[in-house]
Amino acid sequence: MMKKASKRVIPGFGLSMGVTISILSIVVLIPLASLVVFTSTMDIGAIIETITRKRVLASFEVSFITAFIASAINAVMGVILAWVLVRYDFPGKRLLDGMIELPFALPTAVAGISLTSLTANTGLIGGFFDKFGIKIAYTRIGIVIALVFIGIPFVVRAVQPVLEKLEPSYEEAATVLGASRTRIFWKVIFPEILPAVFTGFGLAFGRCLGEYGSVVFIAGNQPFETEITPLIIMAELQEYDYASATAIALVMLLASFLILFLVNLIQTRNAKILKGGS
Repeated sequence: MMKKASKRVIPGFGLSMGVTISILSIVVLIPLASLVVFTSTMDIGAIIETITRKRVLASFEVSFITAFIASAINAVMGVILAWVLVRYDFPGKRLLDGMIELPFALPTAVAGISLTSLTANTGLIGGFFDKFGIKIAYTRIGIVIALVFIGIPFVVRAVQPVLEKLEPSYEEAATVLGASRTRIFWKVIFPEILPAVFTGFGLAFGRCLGEYGSVVFIAGNQPFETEITPLIIMAELQEYDYASATAIALVMLLASFLILFLVNLIQTRNAKILKGGS
């Protein structure tokens, strides 16, 4: 038998790896390394003093709490949206599927202005809730809404392909054995999509932590109340205090890395459990 010659579409491993490392370095590694370089101009005491200022700590609280709440909401709503897009056929399905990508394509400033006009006391949504004494714009509620908007695609696009590839035979077998729909979801479907949900949650959380454009308008930027960390970083940059700005940014970077590491750890552990149970 004659062996078929394997044809490579792209050049060999050496050249491909060189291009990959070069692009990765220019786009990711060098910008991240610059944070460490600028921060290294400060001593440890100055770094701690910078990141523990009351206003900075308050911004950390606002950013982390709102990002976590928004990501948790996205984890639930993202699964529901992905489920509808995969399991049902209805008019306008392709349009709805395309609209999921809207937060990626829409400029963040446009999103922020639009959400602010809708949720302000004179807006369509904000005016309705204002009758009950509930304010949305210029509060943490408004920040959460903005973060939900920009984070929802991460969960939907992470869960959707897993649901599409899920074998229907398992659900059919569970139905034959008399399991209810609720039990089938929690015992058959949910364990399969759980790693994807964690992935989407982690990506959404990381994006929400660093979001600026869509939040700065709706937040109101009240110190100690609705001021987010990216705004503090921008303020330091405007004052040409690059060392302080990079020190604060480094904390956010480390937090994002930690979140992604924990998500990957949970994914790996969950995969081992599923593999051991199969």
